[in-house]
Amino acid sequence: MKKHTSCDMQSCFMCQLALKEWKPAIDAHKRNFKAKKGEQIITEGEPVHGVYFVNSGNVKVHKKWGDKELILRFANQGKIFGHRGLGSKSSVYPISATALEETTLCFVDLEFFIATLKVNHDLAFNLMMFYADELQDSEKRMRNLALMSVKSRLAVALLNLKAQFGLDMNGSINVDMSRQDLAAYSGATYETVFRTMNDIIQENLITLNGKRICIVNEVGLTHLTSE
Repeated sequence: MKKHTSCDMQSCFMCQLALKEWKPAIDAHKRNFKAKKGEQIITEGEPVHGVYFVNSGNVKVHKKWGDKELILRFANQGKIFGHRGLGSKSSVYPISATALEETTLCFVDLEFFIATLKVNHDLAFNLMMFYADELQDSEKRMRNLALMSVKSRLAVALLNLKAQFGLDMNGSINVDMSRQDLAAYSGATYETVFRTMNDIIQENLITLNGKRICIVNEVGLTHLTSE
């Protein structure tokens, strides 16, 4: 990663919730970087050194799943990642994080972030709620992996991507994603997702616009999630 100094001190999860009086301390301790597309920012199993916030761009948070990769979530503008390494029982990151496109990041070291949580009660409370939401999402994904067909899991993935990234001016989901990453997010193999995508296209539920996906029948796609 290369040094990048631009940061508005307002947009990220930490700055939105920190006390005004604490902002100078954040400004003094933060480090801003720019990551290239495909650059790995965190490697699963490496020692925890701090947390990251996305200023612009998109990061996939993923982990090993046997000999495959499972994408747990995506972090885009303002979102936090690296927080899964916080805790009293482990000192290593349980996840990896990779830039899906050129991404600008803000990093704060672990000691300063813990001090920030102790001083900024709104931030600490909202981080606790964020952990609770993540736990619920993880439990749903475990259930889906165990009980849902690939077709249903793919439908859930597409609806989640639309909810997080919204639509571009052409009505497509506003994120460029490889089919390999879509497979990792759906918890399936590339070959299975490729075949399933073709089935969903034939059923007139989605269309493709280059690397982007357009949901043309959201009701029908939602119906797949309950099969």
